[in-house]
Amino acid sequence: MNYSEWRVKVLEEVQQIPDAELAQLYELIHGFRLSSETKTNNAAAIMKFAGCWNDLPDQVYGEFLDEMAIRRQQAFSQRTNRETSID
Repeated sequence: MNYSEWRVKVLEEVQQIPDAELAQLYELIHGFRLSSETKTNNAAAIMKFAGCWNDLPDQVYGEFLDEMAIRRQQAFSQRTNRETSID
């Protein structure tokens, strides 16, 4: 089924909703649309940075990786066992 067919089906279902329920349906659809737009915008914002480190010199990149390893080690060493356990 293509998108226009789905749109027709959705509109047909909306026509069957009692008037007293339309406000609730609107809130559901509106929230769904806003959530969908936010996901799209977030993905675009993240992808804007894709490949931004391609021109980074190897030495600077190596220092960055070392710094990240140290910071992660420090952060995770302060956790208690129950915070990292799946039990």
